[in-house]
Amino acid sequence: MSPAPTSASAPASAPASAPASAPALAGHPSTSFSRPPITDWRPEDEGFWRAFGARIARRNLIQSVFCEHIGFSVWSLWSVLVLFLGPAYHIDPAGKFVLTALPNALGAVLRVPYTFAVARFGGRNWTIVSALLLLLPTLLAAAVLRPGVSYGLLLVVACTAGVGGGNFASSMANINAFYPDRHKGRALGLNAGGGNVGVAVVQLVGLAVLATAGAGHPRVLLAVYVPLIVLAALGAALRMDNLAPGTTAVSRDLARHAMRDVCREPHTWVISALYVGTFGSFIGFGFAFGQVLQVQFHGQFGTPVRAAELTFLGPLLGSLIRPVGGWLADRFGGAVVTLWTFVAMAAATGVILVASAEHSLPLFIAAFTVLFALTGVGNGATYKMIPSVFRRKYPDAPGEARRRSTALIGLAAAIGAFGGVLVNLAFRASFQSGDQGRSAYLAFLAAYAVCAVLTATVYLRRGAATRIAGKAV
Repeated sequence: MSPAPTSASAPASAPASAPASAPALAGHPSTSFSRPPITDWRPEDEGFWRAFGARIARRNLIQSVFCEHIGFSVWSLWSVLVLFLGPAYHIDPAGKFVLTALPNALGAVLRVPYTFAVARFGGRNWTIVSALLLLLPTLLAAAVLRPGVSYGLLLVVACTAGVGGGNFASSMANINAFYPDRHKGRALGLNAGGGNVGVAVVQLVGLAVLATAGAGHPRVLLAVYVPLIVLAALGAALRMDNLAPGTTAVSRDLARHAMRDVCREPHTWVISALYVGTFGSFIGFGFAFGQVLQVQFHGQFGTPVRAAELTFLGPLLGSLIRPVGGWLADRFGGAVVTLWTFVAMAAATGVILVASAEHSLPLFIAAFTVLFALTGVGNGATYKMIPSVFRRKYPDAPGEARRRSTALIGLAAAIGAFGGVLVNLAFRASFQSGDQGRSAYLAFLAAYAVCAVLTATVYLRRGAATRIAGKAV
């Protein structure tokens, strides 16, 4: 029988093993706020995993999904709050696109330090801190949102919502450490998908507030999230665990020079560019879609409620389908699925261009919904390419492959999030020029075509896989 994982505070005379029915460990559920870290964690040991590991990892995953979900919702708050900013706020559509772009930008920047925060402070500790930080943008918005507030102050407050964007990177790094390689794909897919759904849920909550309290009461939306944030932090304190430094891949994979080494890898920049096209599109469209409907189809979506009725559909579908992208990548190869996803995304964007020119709202909604779904498939497939690339490049050094993969997961998440900034800025420039989104859609179509060519050239062209390690990605 495998010995139970042990707490850092376990006495020296403690027995080397414990019965599976009553494990004495720091990770055992309790109401203690000062639970010491687990010092013995061996998820690759099948006996250990069955006796203790699976249950503890599952408990941490469930709480991680909830905390990350609230983080995504707070990150996306301003995609909904701009719908409450009526004529009394004196902000034009271009100004509203800036308000949604700023949280994207800060969230992208924060994803890199958040990735390493887990190794430095512990997964449980950092989840508590990162959850409580979500109170800052929520309470600030509640304090300033009233007609007559200066646009500059709104920009500052909107920027603080970026703290919600960093939660994804730390959450993924933490859950990655709890699960064995054979279960990482499913666990990380659930963690990411459950978090991404927060984009759709905050829009559903915003719709409910608009339909009941009206556009003059944005604080009702914020009041919903304040107790949820506190609940997330409390749940992390009571239900999550720290893994002691040196016990798992947390410290080894995020070693001092991991980021420096991975930045020298050409694959880092290729995969990051592909993630800009997939996740960047998802988060950018999620933030901007409500405004696009209001501006481009003003006659049919002149009121915030009408626009909000449809804004959640795309993000919801894109979130739920993300694990499907990972499953398809497992079956057919990440590069193959990524390539055909970009081809389909370009085709869907072409249909959006036609629908925009013809002012066909049903076709526009249908094509954009398909595009959202494709971004979800692409998210899962592109992320699955990361460990595949390094596993094949370093076949005889699994530790090195894992170290670089973990660093790239954080870096690609950060760079990919900047795609959301580009999407919002593209829409801003397009609507300012008066072409009703045409130039933005052309830019997206060109970007997807470039990503498709990049995927095919680097990972699928004859001989390209050989340069990695003799196998297709």
